[in-house]
Amino acid sequence: MANLIEAAGLTKTFGSTRALDGVSFAIGEGRIVGLIGPNGAGKTTALKAILGLSRFEGSLNVLGKDPYRHRHQIMQEVCFIADVAVLPRWIRVSQVVDFVAATHPRFRPEVCEQFLSRTDIKRSSRVKELSKGMVTQLHLAIVMAIDARLLVLDEPTLGLDILMRKQFYETLLNEYFDGERTILVTTHQVEEVEHILTDLLFIDRGRIVLDASMEDLAARYVQLAVRPDRADEARRLNPLSVRQGLGRVHMLFADAPREELDKLGDTGVPSVADLFVALMQGARS
Repeated sequence: MANLIEAAGLTKTFGSTRALDGVSFAIGEGRIVGLIGPNGAGKTTALKAILGLSRFEGSLNVLGKDPYRHRHQIMQEVCFIADVAVLPRWIRVSQVVDFVAATHPRFRPEVCEQFLSRTDIKRSSRVKELSKGMVTQLHLAIVMAIDARLLVLDEPTLGLDILMRKQFYETLLNEYFDGERTILVTTHQVEEVEHILTDLLFIDRGRIVLDASMEDLAARYVQLAVRPDRADEARRLNPLSVRQGLGRVHMLFADAPREELDKLGDTGVPSVADLFVALMQGARS
């Protein structure tokens, strides 16, 4: 499997602050990768480097090219969608479609029109006349119509209700992802994307804290719910995190003997959110 993105020692500084501190990772073809981190962790800086919007130190290869030096060529095979609030409120739907058709060589207007026909969006409407859910549908129509090898999503469902967020990701998975395209998504709503992800990248303070496939996570990490009277036994196995629950103590382990954990209580695969909290706390302790 070829890598669409390869970073080695990627570094970006702003004055005395290192937004990216020697970051290295690779993203393969046909993967859906979640880039997860707290505010100020370096997510946006990494995306800007990948999209060729920012100079950097170290090595970064996107679609076989240096993204900053060859941004024009790269963007012909890349689609980038940020928060749905970025569209000008005065622009009409027809003008959005016409603009993308004129600027992106891989945009297929007929596919966009087909998707829009399944919505209540009128081509004559201005963005300011659309609900936020409709603006999301407009963004989706554009995304569906761009035959890009790499799709980058930066908080694409920010501010949407839970129904629209669910619809966005279901449409993305069922109607866009074909097993060959690669999707890189950043979001704070990790519980809503973990079911579609193939890989995770956790970033904090400019450094990669976790780089693993979802299969590797299920094999390596275990969540344990144990009765309080057996909590001390479990603590001897060095959990990454411990929190109190209703009648149970919940612990998260990495590379611990599964057979011993099974004897202590109920075990399972931790959620991405629980794993994120545990690793972030560990990185900062």
